[in-house]
Amino acid sequence: MRRKSMTTSVLNVLLQPTMGGRRDPDKIFDGIVAKAERATGGDRAAVPGFLEGMRYLTRCFAASPRLSPMGWQSVQGDLRLRIENRLRVERLVAERPEIAAEPIERPVFIVGLPRTATTLAHNIIAKSPAHRGPALWEWMFTDIDRGEEARRRRIRQTERLVGTFMRLAPAFQVIHPLNAQKPDECNYLLPHGTQHLARVHMPKYHQWIERHDALPDYEYLKLALQVLQYGRERKRWILKSPMHLDHLPEIRKVFPDAQIVWTHRDPITVLGSLCSLVESSQVMHERNPDLHAIGATWLRIQATAIERARKARVDWPRAAFVDVPYPWLAAEPHQKVPLLYERLGAEWTDADARTLDSVLARPGIGRQHEYELARYGLDPQQVEEAFGDYPRMVEKLRME
Repeated sequence: MRRKSMTTSVLNVLLQPTMGGRRDPDKIFDGIVAKAERATGGDRAAVPGFLEGMRYLTRCFAASPRLSPMGWQSVQGDLRLRIENRLRVERLVAERPEIAAEPIERPVFIVGLPRTATTLAHNIIAKSPAHRGPALWEWMFTDIDRGEEARRRRIRQTERLVGTFMRLAPAFQVIHPLNAQKPDECNYLLPHGTQHLARVHMPKYHQWIERHDALPDYEYLKLALQVLQYGRERKRWILKSPMHLDHLPEIRKVFPDAQIVWTHRDPITVLGSLCSLVESSQVMHERNPDLHAIGATWLRIQATAIERARKARVDWPRAAFVDVPYPWLAAEPHQKVPLLYERLGAEWTDADARTLDSVLARPGIGRQHEYELARYGLDPQQVEEAFGDYPRMVEKLRME
């Protein structure tokens, strides 16, 4: 499987002169914010805490010794889009205070370790006529309905961004293809989290997000959903991200009537696949990624997320959680997905059955995406020890 294109290598040479900007990341950041204000009509003074966190993230990116010229340009572009989006949302709510009164009722959060069929579950549930999952272009350009022409323009912008990324990181065509018009992860809106560590190894940022108060991030997520709902037909929101495992308390506080769909799979299988995905992302952003650092970092991230989520769920009503063993989606979807809908209080229709067939018809990852734990300095015993009794719980769920 080819992880990096020749174009990436050429661009790293051509963009080498831009690396000088890393010496003054605050100047780079201030320039990004100024451009975002001009592009959106927003005001940096309205979101000081958000910008303080994004400034720290910029400093961490700039300080990374392995960061490549292509990576430096990529993260600046991502920061600009995230800051523009935040300023746009804040301006809209200031101009139309009624947006903040939009009710977000009984949203569904699909959570679980990466590579546990969360994407499959999301694609199925979000396509139900009564449901809605924000498309990738909506996460990147969150706005009220401005008509069909504006919608098409934003989709084209997102398609260009996705096309460029896929050309530079061709492995994602196999591992995790992106589509501007399909529902995608909340990571593209949430400002902080491990999504940034998938690009660049940043131990200081990792320590920072472990202490970071994520409640404002989830309040921003609610505001974004209210913007997307404003003036449009109300449907039940279907949201997805493996990162939500770390933030069940914040979800309960901001979305008290949420339901959680938690997918489960053997962590040994998960970790190898996940490390392969992270490697494919880091080769676009770093020179010679440290594969053993990928293994150690992401084992810690995922084991910690499972531990926190298992502790946090005891404070929720039992009916708020629907546990989904991997075989429900991978081996028995026609029998089990209607049961999943029933537990969510959703109606299973003929249209949903057709959607399920359509989603399942998409080609799987196949043998092009092969990996070994040893490549990342891990072995099965390490993984089992890190996750404690969670693998036994997964097996018990599978057998029920």
